[in-house]
Amino acid sequence: MPHFPFQRLQADLSALIAKMPAGARLPSEPDLAADLGVSRATLREAMRAFETQGLIRRRQGAGTFVVGKPPVIESGLEVLESMLTLARRSGLDVGPGPVAVEQIQADKDCAAALGVAEGTSLVRVSRTMRAESRPVAYLIDTLPENVLQAEELTSKFNGSVLDYLLQRGDPLVTSRAEITATNASAEVAKMLEIQRGDVLLKLTAKLYTASGQVVDFSHSYFLPGYFKFHVVRKVGGGSSVISNQ
Repeated sequence: MPHFPFQRLQADLSALIAKMPAGARLPSEPDLAADLGVSRATLREAMRAFETQGLIRRRQGAGTFVVGKPPVIESGLEVLESMLTLARRSGLDVGPGPVAVEQIQADKDCAAALGVAEGTSLVRVSRTMRAESRPVAYLIDTLPENVLQAEELTSKFNGSVLDYLLQRGDPLVTSRAEITATNASAEVAKMLEIQRGDVLLKLTAKLYTASGQVVDFSHSYFLPGYFKFHVVRKVGGGSSVISNQ
């Protein structure tokens, strides 16, 4: 059973974290590694899973602290709703961090997704969403300038491009999303205050109008411990007939 020692380490860490109150500081990495009889590299690997779940949080130069049981946003994916709408339904206090709005030129991927020529001017809106004072999602929306002008997003922007377009009256009808697990790049890790390579849930989506135009190409990164998504599906296939003939 080659994985047993690592599983035991995770179980020991889980028990330690569970018995400590929120806000408590874990022993230093060298002390904790010595206490558990593992290398610091192995300890970091084990702790990464708890950090991604939102149970602990590392603060540069200060140590690692117990967060406690994180708030969870749970939702089906059959109906497209903004993260803020989902949070309000769950009674959670979620809001945007600083919003970056920039003008970019369409690269090959964006041009193909939005149906525009490479080099076309686009508007990119990037921001983190925060819960309990920490970032839990990193959202990037890219839109043609004929759909959204950068100066439209004033200080009253609530962090949701979807909500903004709906409130403006845009005829949005469908969204197609690709759901994957991904490792955090250096940029995403920095924005979410996690380690590079940590596993995240990623949704890559296109937002369509009634005419079939793609008006938003988005990439959303979620910390798994704070989100539970599910899909309700009908059972396919026709009825079967059993015969004894």
